[in-house]
Amino acid sequence: FRPPSKDPPANMLGLRRVASSAAPAVRGYATTTPRAAKLGVEAMASKVDLNGANVLIRLDLNVPLSKEDGKTVTNDKRLRAVVPTLKFLSEQGAKTVIATHIGRPKGEVNEGMRTNVVVPRLSELIDVDVQYIDDCVGDKVKAATADMAAGGVTLLENVRFYGGETKNDPELAKAMAEASNAKLYVNDAFGTAHRAHASTAGVCAHMDLCAGGFLMDKELQYLQGAVEAPEKPLAAVIGGAKVSTKVPVIESLLDKCDSVFIGGGMIFTFYKALGKDVGASMVEEDLIPMAAELMKKAEAKGVKFFLPSDVIIADKFAEDAEAKNVSVDDIPDGWMGLDIGSESMATFSSELKKCKTVVWNGPMGVFEFEKFAKGTFGVADALAAATDAGAITIIGGGDSVAAVELAGLGPKMSHISTGGGASLELLEGKVLPGVAALSDL
Repeated sequence: FRPPSKDPPANMLGLRRVASSAAPAVRGYATTTPRAAKLGVEAMASKVDLNGANVLIRLDLNVPLSKEDGKTVTNDKRLRAVVPTLKFLSEQGAKTVIATHIGRPKGEVNEGMRTNVVVPRLSELIDVDVQYIDDCVGDKVKAATADMAAGGVTLLENVRFYGGETKNDPELAKAMAEASNAKLYVNDAFGTAHRAHASTAGVCAHMDLCAGGFLMDKELQYLQGAVEAPEKPLAAVIGGAKVSTKVPVIESLLDKCDSVFIGGGMIFTFYKALGKDVGASMVEEDLIPMAAELMKKAEAKGVKFFLPSDVIIADKFAEDAEAKNVSVDDIPDGWMGLDIGSESMATFSSELKKCKTVVWNGPMGVFEFEKFAKGTFGVADALAAATDAGAITIIGGGDSVAAVELAGLGPKMSHISTGGGASLELLEGKVLPGVAALSDL
């Protein structure tokens, strides 16, 4: 659910499910996930002596900054996520050269997007005095990276200050490799692995070995494992404002899941496909046939397909809107659904408790408004309980992560992805360019 001017709420559908066949035998992650075919940083260390060797590492340090001073890191989660890999390289005696980005400078130098803002906190986290260079290519960088001490860490300037970065320009990729003085490369930036950029793909052509870092390995283990070798029953909870952004992942998961739970604004397009009135809620008219097709596919595949049976409706899209809990068959004209209802939440919670693996991507409602946050937080509570009961729970990036953290339930989840778009594409079964570029074992 989002403001009508951007992503108007699309309604939520009556609870409907199709009986499924018995779940297949339980399987584990480790034996079949494709991640096993790619080189990891520990395997790299077993192949070559890292002591004194320059290693170029791509990280995603795109952290939120204070609106007051534009310099203070307000959430260091992405910095903390890469600490294990950085510490490992430093302990091995490697000379670690970090390539990263902040914001979207669109190929131009932007003073508010320089990477030096992360130096103080990153230095504190890895207990190494991180050096900073205000460029990522050129003679100045090459001289600085040649003069590093073993175990040292140098942070380069925002790679997206160069337009060729997002275009995977081969000349820029070559220049980055030369300036880093590295023939070894590590990618621990899962959040950008779905992009074929100069620092995530092109630069690998100039390296002897390219490995995934510990964060990359964990992301692939959980996300690929969830769809390729999950412990069954496997459920997917898919929310968000629009069907259009989630069709590929829903289609892919229908081939793998035992149950699919739909929430968020997209449900109203499904309701419309079922012939229901949705009041003032937005419907993606051109996707009504697709919504109907997805429900048919679920039924044909024996996948239980859950849509909310009741919703919280509002007379306007605002925090102070009047709110009511009604059946999806009783949405009045002029009202819009902004959250799943209490009956639906109880059903979702009950069914999710039966699952051994749960993947969640997208909120159930407008959780930024307290009146319409119960569904989203209810799913977070249900997944936390499932984790306690032994299930594997995976939060697939984006607003779901924000909701889990706002609810204070992050530690209760098995895995919280650091990549929104990357996690979606992985769940869709796509090959990520940043992963494909890594060396095979």
